[in-house]
Amino acid sequence: MGRGPVQLKRIENKINRQVTFSKRRSGLLKKAHEISVLCDAEVALIVFSTKGKLYEYSTDTSMERILDRYERYAYAEKALSEGYPESQGSWCEDYGKLKSKVESLQKKQRNLMGEQLDSLTLKELQQLEQQLDTALRHIRSRKNQLLFDSISELQKKEKSLQEQNNALEKLMEKDAADADANALTQHLQWEQQNQPLTSPSPLPFVFTDALPNSNTGTYQQSDTSCEPGSAEPLINTNSKTLPPWMLRLANV
Repeated sequence: MGRGPVQLKRIENKINRQVTFSKRRSGLLKKAHEISVLCDAEVALIVFSTKGKLYEYSTDTSMERILDRYERYAYAEKALSEGYPESQGSWCEDYGKLKSKVESLQKKQRNLMGEQLDSLTLKELQQLEQQLDTALRHIRSRKNQLLFDSISELQKKEKSLQEQNNALEKLMEKDAADADANALTQHLQWEQQNQPLTSPSPLPFVFTDALPNSNTGTYQQSDTSCEPGSAEPLINTNSKTLPPWMLRLANV
């Protein structure tokens, strides 16, 4: 016959009670360790004996961290369970208010677009007109401000580009002047290097071995200074280019 179910009740025998506590405590700590390892669960176990001795077990995380987590969770659950009926009623009321506000805003938006104006009174139409005028003034002011900022930025860019252009022009003029000066210097040097040497001016007349001719009264150059067959030039005794001593010889 198998064993029947064990009746759970306090063990009256003090010794038996102590032995049972020791066995069951060890088994409980073992089971806590097994479930933490097998299921990757955070387990915290606290046991006090009848004598007030503490036995505890916790996973790799500390016992304090697990207890803090338990307290936060328990407090949140308690606050949610206690305040749920009141908060549910508040949510319903807030939902009604928000829905009415959304519908009112949608109606105003359609009115600003020029739609559904038949239901508006004269005063509401005047207010709508004032709102549109105010909005247009703000829009124009903002547009003009953006245009002014854009123009100012373009003017700054234009000034910067003009300054750069002027600087480039000055640089180009300087480079051109330097190039002209270098070209002129090279040309002058080339002329000085290639200029021919100047010979002294010859004498107007050279007389060599001249013999007087008594018949003509002129001097005739000897044949040694002329090429064969060429005519000898006659020198006029009355020429002003002859020196005085030659004129005296010619008149003798």
